[in-house]
Amino acid sequence: MKETKNILKEEGMHAGALAGKFKFARLLRKLETPQEQKLWNFLRTKPKGIKFRRQHPFKDYIFDFYCHKAKLVIELDGHQHKSNQQYDKDRTEVIESYGLKVIRFENREVDDNFEIVIKKLMKYMKISIK
Repeated sequence: MKETKNILKEEGMHAGALAGKFKFARLLRKLETPQEQKLWNFLRTKPKGIKFRRQHPFKDYIFDFYCHKAKLVIELDGHQHKSNQQYDKDRTEVIESYGLKVIRFENREVDDNFEIVIKKLMKYMKISIK
């Protein structure tokens, strides 16, 4: 099996996502949740000079937020994720097999503890980008 970082390099930052995923990602950007909008308002400022993308197509998935430099995927989980926990677990395993780190926050955390969410993200970015 190829090394994960080589797979990502060969397949690019979208890992072969099909055109339909890009179209759906554009739609999702227009339909963002209040929590996605709140986090995006912070991430779009390029904290620590780090660029994030929102609704980023990757393979068969669309990431809520993605930083290629930090190899970081940020997922915001709403109420529908409570019934899809096995799917989320399997999805995370596939994503991490590409050498990416997945961090999940519940929408409630963004609403109630936004400062803590930001601190966790900044801590991870400091570790992963040297």
